[in-house]
Amino acid sequence: MNIVEVATNQSYLIEIAPVVTSDFKNLPAGRYFFNWDEEAAFEIFKLTIKGKDDILGLISFERIPKEMRIHVRLLTASVENVGAAKIYDRIIGNLLTYVAKLAVRDFGEWACISLRPKTQIAQHYIDKYKMNITGMTLSLEIPEIFELIEFYDHEN
Repeated sequence: MNIVEVATNQSYLIEIAPVVTSDFKNLPAGRYFFNWDEEAAFEIFKLTIKGKDDILGLISFERIPKEMRIHVRLLTASVENVGAAKIYDRIIGNLLTYVAKLAVRDFGEWACISLRPKTQIAQHYIDKYKMNITGMTLSLEIPEIFELIEFYDHEN
């Protein structure tokens, strides 16, 4: 999986790994929009450029096996990677793809991922990631999960 530097169109391989205790001191809300310490009871993963330490994006989620679903609790790119002036593109898509792959691994053909977006960004998730409105949440199921994985999960 990769991200793309917007100014140069240069592609960089990424790593998505669990946040470790020592990472929390480097996750200020001013750069990552949320107090990530409050998510410590849930699974939290970070996105970095392969071989680098700088965290460019974060996702926290919980697995809900009885519903064959993974629910995304928080999802963000770092402040410099949001909006029209962002440095890198594809951060959010790669984090969603990572969770989608976990859902497929855990739940097979019944896999589902969901999130509850802020109102102003909901349409963006619908348009860009083909998420469906499911009550107060947005979700992806098969075959849209496979389309997301196919689009983001490659090494070029």
